[in-house]
Amino acid sequence: MQNQSIIEYGAPLAETSAETPAPTGTEVLIQINHCGVCHSDVHIHDGHFDLGGGKQLDVRAGRELPFTLGHEIEGSVCAMGPDATGVTIGKRAVVYPWIGCGDCPTCAEGDEHLCAKPRQLGINVNGGYSTHVMVPHPRYLLNYDGIDPRIAGSFMCSGLTAYSALKRLEAQAKRGPLLLVGLGGVGMMGLAFARALFEHAPYVADIDPAKRRAAMGAGAAAAFDPSDREARKAFLAQTGGVFGAVDFAGAESSLNFAQSVLRKSGKVVVAGLIGGSFTIPIPMFAMRVIGIEGSFVGSLPEAREMLEIVRAGKVSSIPVETRPLSAANQALDDLRAGTIMGRVVLEI
Repeated sequence: MQNQSIIEYGAPLAETSAETPAPTGTEVLIQINHCGVCHSDVHIHDGHFDLGGGKQLDVRAGRELPFTLGHEIEGSVCAMGPDATGVTIGKRAVVYPWIGCGDCPTCAEGDEHLCAKPRQLGINVNGGYSTHVMVPHPRYLLNYDGIDPRIAGSFMCSGLTAYSALKRLEAQAKRGPLLLVGLGGVGMMGLAFARALFEHAPYVADIDPAKRRAAMGAGAAAAFDPSDREARKAFLAQTGGVFGAVDFAGAESSLNFAQSVLRKSGKVVVAGLIGGSFTIPIPMFAMRVIGIEGSFVGSLPEAREMLEIVRAGKVSSIPVETRPLSAANQALDDLRAGTIMGRVVLEI
């Protein structure tokens, strides 16, 4: 099989080849058709996350190089082990990549994505920037009939991240419009799901005017530039503040803006991973009765729920651009530069 792999952290991906593995037990071998390129791929490729103040979180440990990125996978079953049931050769599916150890209490509760010993595809084990990927069990293969195959795999990360984060704000969404900060691939998915799930169209914020225009075209209630010094004042004057916000960027500036426009008793959910540090005076939590919590992708049951909503036609499409597997390096560079509108997907 052919791959685009990390051979050195921070260096360009290289084309590598390996013998196509034969599945055993409950394993299923997938011939990959599409794999989305995600901003978390950029961090793993770099080998670190930015913690702000010149500090970095080193994430190079635990992988044998060369390593193949990619966790937004759509493909076809091409082989299976003798104990794999419920699948047939040629069946197309999206792959749930957030796989846990299967033995711990967290996995038993259905939260494999939070497992302390993960086996996540493209994160801990080789993933989808390849012609093939091995999946440990058929339960991780999900039906996407009725969804564009180019974007179907991306629902397993950007879609699931957006859906799970928004579910944490269901009570706040009943009280008024939410605010979505950051309009990259995940943020645009968030806008699409917010329009499908909640009565009120959300407000949005992004520093890129093209992304703000795209969001308005996709049904946002109003768009703001958080880099504008008057943005907070303008937002509060127009809206009075919000009870809930999702930070899909995960940067110091985005979280600062999101929390600054919360009403009393409001909550921000942080789903982005750009990086940096954030501080707030501790008394403000009690005085404003606000909450800030994190959200990391979503569970396998949530993935099934989310796909049913998409398959029902309730979620509008986002911009998608396909590129060949050989263009993986350029796709990562474009994500670093922040020039991607919607999602870039490798077509294999």
